[in-house]
Amino acid sequence: MTVQLHRNTHSPEFKAEALKLAEKVGVAAAARQLSLHESQIYGWRKAVKSDTSTSQREKDLAAEVAKLKRQLAEQAEELDIVKKAATYFAKNLK
Repeated sequence: MTVQLHRNTHSPEFKAEALKLAEKVGVAAAARQLSLHESQIYGWRKAVKSDTSTSQREKDLAAEVAKLKRQLAEQAEELDIVKKAATYFAKNLK
């Protein structure tokens, strides 16, 4: 006798609703109601948290890049002013 394993694939909408239910009634109760294993809900929750933290990290990095670009532009402008002043004074000293 052979046992076939059947793997259910759940839609993102189903997973989101399952996670909402787990927040309300707890993971164990939600798993029982939806005929799931608790580990599935925990896995989905972990995946959502890692996706969120990754996108938050990307946002933080993008903000830092923008800040550094502004600082670089300011430094370039200040350097340009100093160069012009040095040129002006060098001409007037002769």
